Amino acid sequence: MRIGELAARAGTSARALRYYEQQGLISARRAGNGYREYDEGDLRVVREIRALVAAGFSLEDVRPFVECLRGGHETGDACPESVAVYRRKLAQLDAEIRSLVRRRTEVADQLARACPGCALSPEENNDHADQRELRRAGAGRREAGTGRLLGGMVPALPDDRPRP
Repeated sequence: MRIGELAARAGTSARALRYYEQQGLISARRAGNGYREYDEGDLRVVREIRALVAAGFSLEDVRPFVECLRGGHETGDACPESVAVYRRKLAQLDAEIRSLVRRRTEVADQLARACPGCALSPEENNDHADQRELRRAGAGRREAGTGRLLGGMVPALPDDRPRP
């Protein structure tokens, strides 16, 4: 198949395929007229590359998966080198999550200092508490305008104190 057909079947562009070729991830055979020619094995490799890149892997990370497929394995993750990349990526993601949780805690602490009467109250069970709402302790949900916190990015809190 020619480059346009491979691109269409793999859901990518001819430009991306030429880039993968430049990076040594795929290799085209040349027809007598100079056109690039690919086969079904190349389609499998390109689909593997695209799936891994979509999951956040770099092209360098993808290399062991491609080599595994080229080695005749049914899947790109059947080789120990590919499993090592998965483990490395998971460790990287875990470190990023820990960093985000620490940063979130710092921002929540800053918010608590800036607005002592405010509370972050979970409305749903959420491990990372990323969908909490800002409101005064004990306050029901009410519509309010923009507040003074974070340049108006945090909505104003309803005043639910009893009026004298």
